[in-house]
Amino acid sequence: SLLPPFLALLCFGPPAPALRAPPSSSSSSSSAGPAAEEPWCPYKVVAEGAAAGGRLCFRTPARGFQCAARSCRSHRSPGGALVANVLRNGSVLLQWGPPRPAAGLRGFALNCSWDGTYTRFPCDSVELGAACRDYLLPEAHGSVRYRLCLRPRYAPPRPAPPAQCVEFRVEPAAMRDIVVAMTAVGGSICVMLVFICLLVAYITENLMSPAAANAPRRA
Repeated sequence: SLLPPFLALLCFGPPAPALRAPPSSSSSSSSAGPAAEEPWCPYKVVAEGAAAGGRLCFRTPARGFQCAARSCRSHRSPGGALVANVLRNGSVLLQWGPPRPAAGLRGFALNCSWDGTYTRFPCDSVELGAACRDYLLPEAHGSVRYRLCLRPRYAPPRPAPPAQCVEFRVEPAAMRDIVVAMTAVGGSICVMLVFICLLVAYITENLMSPAAANAPRRA
């Protein structure tokens, strides 16, 4: 009988068409969009005292990063163009905006130094590409005052503008642990003292007062 297939065709309709892959041009344009929005940041770390330059590396930019008050502390340069975000884990994220003018920009030069007991010592310098807008210092020594200066580099004959410098001090990890431990111990002691005071007040009110009231009186 042809009645059941005919009813099924009326209820469910014709089969859905097969999905086709998008053209190669659209796929290439969609894949090129995120890459254009978030370019790679090329950089080269030049160790202090090294004769030759460092190895060329790439990193993804930390776009949209905001320094939270509980886990981060921000330090700005006098001009406000360079920001050092000191994190609780000892790392420092540097952020800066696009320099003006942008024409002829070749990159950035980041110089680092720190204060010793009697003099200032240089540390590793970094050469960054023109697309870079941030850089991460993975490890910074505690109780040391750092000075980082960022200078844009332009193609000649345009002269380089003055550098933007920021100074900060990283809180040592041991000191952070001591402060956290002292805060926890102090809170526990306060809770214990409150509990002891309440217990003494309860004993004084409910045990000592009835005994004094029921004591025999002398004529």
